[in-house]
Amino acid sequence: MRVVVDGRQIPMEANLHRFLAGPLDFGPYYGNNLAALRNRLSTDVELVWTHWEESRANLGADLFERIRRLFDKVHTQDAAWGLRDRFTFELRSVHTPPA
Repeated sequence: MRVVVDGRQIPMEANLHRFLAGPLDFGPYYGNNLAALRNRLSTDVELVWTHWEESRANLGADLFERIRRLFDKVHTQDAAWGLRDRFTFELRSVHTPPA
Protein backbone atom coordinates (compact mmCIF):
# COMPACT_ATOMS: atom_id res chain seq x y z
CA MET A 1 0.00 0.00 0.00
CA ARG A 2 1.28 3.43 -0.88
CA VAL A 3 0.53 6.28 1.51
CA VAL A 4 1.41 9.85 0.55
CA VAL A 5 1.72 12.34 3.39
CA ASP A 6 1.47 15.97 2.31
CA GLY A 7 3.71 17.89 4.69
CA ARG A 8 1.58 20.99 4.26
CA GLN A 9 -1.17 19.11 6.14
CA ILE A 10 1.07 18.08 9.07
CA PRO A 11 1.66 21.17 11.23
CA MET A 12 1.62 19.15 14.50
CA GLU A 13 2.45 15.59 15.54
CA ALA A 14 -1.24 14.86 16.24
CA ASN A 15 -2.02 15.55 12.56
CA LEU A 16 0.47 12.89 11.48
CA HIS A 17 -1.08 10.30 13.78
CA ARG A 18 -4.62 11.15 12.65
CA PHE A 19 -3.60 11.03 9.00
CA LEU A 20 -1.81 7.67 9.19
CA ALA A 21 -4.45 6.04 11.39
CA GLY A 22 -6.99 6.11 8.54
CA PRO A 23 -5.26 4.46 5.57
CA LEU A 24 -3.22 2.14 7.80
CA ASP A 25 -6.33 1.07 9.75
CA PHE A 26 -4.84 1.58 13.22
CA GLY A 27 -8.21 1.10 14.90
CA PRO A 28 -9.73 2.77 17.96
CA TYR A 29 -7.02 1.69 20.43
CA TYR A 30 -4.08 3.30 18.64
CA GLY A 31 -2.00 5.27 21.16
CA ASN A 32 -1.33 8.36 18.99
CA ASN A 33 2.35 8.53 19.95
CA LEU A 34 5.66 7.57 18.35
CA ALA A 35 5.97 4.27 20.26
CA ALA A 36 2.52 3.17 19.07
CA LEU A 37 3.35 4.30 15.54
CA ARG A 38 6.53 2.22 15.51
CA ASN A 39 4.57 -0.87 16.55
CA ARG A 40 2.19 -0.43 13.61
CA LEU A 41 4.62 0.25 10.77
CA SER A 42 6.13 -3.18 10.12
CA THR A 43 3.82 -3.98 7.25
CA ASP A 44 3.69 -3.63 3.49
CA VAL A 45 3.60 0.17 3.36
CA GLU A 46 5.41 2.57 1.08
CA LEU A 47 5.22 5.97 2.77
CA VAL A 48 6.09 9.03 0.69
CA TRP A 49 6.25 12.33 2.60
CA THR A 50 5.97 15.25 0.20
CA HIS A 51 6.57 18.85 1.25
CA TRP A 52 8.40 17.42 4.27
CA GLU A 53 10.33 20.66 4.66
CA GLU A 54 7.12 22.40 5.75
CA SER A 55 6.41 19.69 8.31
CA ARG A 56 9.97 19.96 9.61
CA ALA A 57 9.57 23.73 10.04
CA ASN A 58 6.19 23.34 11.78
CA LEU A 59 7.07 20.33 13.96
CA GLY A 60 10.55 21.56 14.83
CA ALA A 61 13.79 19.93 13.79
CA ASP A 62 14.07 17.71 16.90
CA LEU A 63 10.63 16.11 16.61
CA PHE A 64 10.88 15.77 12.85
CA GLU A 65 14.24 13.99 13.18
CA ARG A 66 12.79 11.62 15.81
CA ILE A 67 10.01 10.71 13.37
CA ARG A 68 12.46 10.31 10.47
CA ARG A 69 14.75 8.10 12.60
CA LEU A 70 11.75 5.99 13.63
CA PHE A 71 10.85 5.45 9.96
CA ASP A 72 14.47 4.61 9.16
CA LYS A 73 14.71 2.09 12.05
CA VAL A 74 11.55 0.27 10.98
CA HIS A 75 12.71 0.19 7.35
CA THR A 76 16.15 -1.12 8.32
CA GLN A 77 14.71 -3.70 10.71
CA ASP A 78 12.22 -5.03 8.15
CA ALA A 79 14.99 -5.35 5.57
CA ALA A 80 17.35 -7.08 8.04
CA TRP A 81 14.64 -9.57 8.98
CA GLY A 82 14.10 -10.33 5.30
CA LEU A 83 10.41 -9.53 5.51
CA ARG A 84 8.65 -9.81 2.20
CA ASP A 85 6.05 -7.24 3.24
CA ARG A 86 8.09 -4.38 4.56
CA PHE A 87 7.89 -0.70 5.40
CA THR A 88 9.69 1.77 3.12
CA PHE A 89 9.68 5.53 3.13
CA GLU A 90 10.88 8.46 1.11
CA LEU A 91 11.13 12.13 1.94
CA ARG A 92 10.29 13.83 -1.32
CA SER A 93 11.31 17.42 -1.76
CA VAL A 94 8.87 19.75 -3.50
CA HIS A 95 11.34 19.89 -6.37
CA THR A 96 11.88 16.11 -6.62
CA PRO A 97 9.89 14.62 -9.50
CA PRO A 98 7.75 11.58 -8.67
CA ALA A 99 9.28 8.15 -9.35
